Amino acid sequence: MSAADSTATTLPRRSAGRAGAPAARSYPPSLAGDPSLPYPAIGRELAALRHEIPGVHGCVLGGVDGLLITHNLQTDVDPDDLAALAATTFGLGRQVGLRLGQGDFRQSTVRNDGGYLSVYAVSQQALLAVVGEDSINVARLHLHAPAVAGRLAALLADGEAD
Repeated sequence: MSAADSTATTLPRRSAGRAGAPAARSYPPSLAGDPSLPYPAIGRELAALRHEIPGVHGCVLGGVDGLLITHNLQTDVDPDDLAALAATTFGLGRQVGLRLGQGDFRQSTVRNDGGYLSVYAVSQQALLAVVGEDSINVARLHLHAPAVAGRLAALLADGEAD
């Protein structure tokens, strides 16, 4: 008989159905590969942000499911990987907002030695990820990117309505 078998104490377990936990959200189908989206207009918005803020290497429009919708990256970073990272960042930020009672995810920025990744909520289905070098003016990015996210949301809504 092992030492584990001889103990009568049961350790407490965290149950999945604990009281006070927020209900799981359901999301509409992925936007990735949707031919009805206005890709040229989306591309212009991404390009405008990249050109407006010095130090931006590119942008990714991805779904909250981690799938790539489109991008304009000017680096060797894999856009599919970046879309997945943006969704991961969204998931963590969403949980923080829910647990702290602070509401829905809006934006999150990660700073590394060589640059930044900022993720912005576009809609219930989409995220804007912006990759920039360390010298980027983050305040300027945070000033302009939410307006771009709003215009992207309108474009996505128009594309879904068609």
